[in-house]
Amino acid sequence: MKSVISIVLFLASIFLMYLLFLNIQEPIKFQKELETRETKVIKKLEDIRKAQEYYKDITGKYANSFDSLKYVLQTDSFSIIKVEGDPDDPTSKFIKTVIKRSAMDSIKSVGLDISDLAHIPFTDNDKFSIEADTLTYQSTLVNVTQVGTRYKNFMGPFASKKYSKYDNSYDPDKMLKFGDMSSPNLSGNW
Repeated sequence: MKSVISIVLFLASIFLMYLLFLNIQEPIKFQKELETRETKVIKKLEDIRKAQEYYKDITGKYANSFDSLKYVLQTDSFSIIKVEGDPDDPTSKFIKTVIKRSAMDSIKSVGLDISDLAHIPFTDNDKFSIEADTLTYQSTLVNVTQVGTRYKNFMGPFASKKYSKYDNSYDPDKMLKFGDMSSPNLSGNW
């Protein structure tokens, strides 16, 4: 009987050590996944921000859909203005030359891949939310945009609020985004 109790206690202690090990590993695994996933999503948002800036250079406004963003960047071109002489001097002659350069060539030269901008990493092809509009800001009409996603969309098995006990700033409903629909701002909140 004594040996049976010893074996049961030994097995119970092994089971408790295993549970302790899991409790220690869970926050470490969560932090590693959060950092990995957040870094990849931020990189994608930075690429979208560059694409939005190029789109604005071409059209004068921001894209409100990924289809129009991709279409314009694939088919349109940048206007490069070259001025020779002094346009402010009425006595001299100046020449203004407008050169068109394919937007796609410019994008390739900076290493921006626009083929899959809309899709959020670590998801089953879920898309970032994208908005663009104009608003009056300090008595001036300005273009604004906002692109982002909620943490719960890309955190997979860690999309629960219970993981906020390992990181006080973690909220699965919080947006990871750049831009703002209420002010002309392209900063990211990361």
